[in-house]
Amino acid sequence: MERTFVMVKPNGVERGLVGEIVARFERRGFRLAGLKALRIDRALAERHYAEHAGKPFFESLVSFITSGPVVAMVWEGREAVRVARTMMGVTDSADAAPGTIRGDFSLSKEENVVHGSDSPDSAAREIALFFAGDELL
Repeated sequence: MERTFVMVKPNGVERGLVGEIVARFERRGFRLAGLKALRIDRALAERHYAEHAGKPFFESLVSFITSGPVVAMVWEGREAVRVARTMMGVTDSADAAPGTIRGDFSLSKEENVVHGSDSPDSAAREIALFFAGDELL
């Protein structure tokens, strides 16, 4: 079984989409291994988006993800990273297919409701950023 990291971003939390997103993963057959609501501080945001440091959009990423509470989750299942990314849809909501999380709920590329790990290595790094080992089932 593979694990992946999924985060409902501040606009998804504000719009009350957490339950719908959790339900989609549960209906797909994933097992929830960790969940917490938190406010991300700037230091954590910069570590989370470290691969984008120095890019023109880095500051807006950090500002947005620290603008309100998020819900961080660890999901477990067969090919969890790939399947979760498919469920979320492409980053730019204008191109996201109906039936995907971003296709159904997102209105912009910048504020696209959810984040999901893009590889097993990213998943391991992101899970370790947001969860201590004893916080996972």
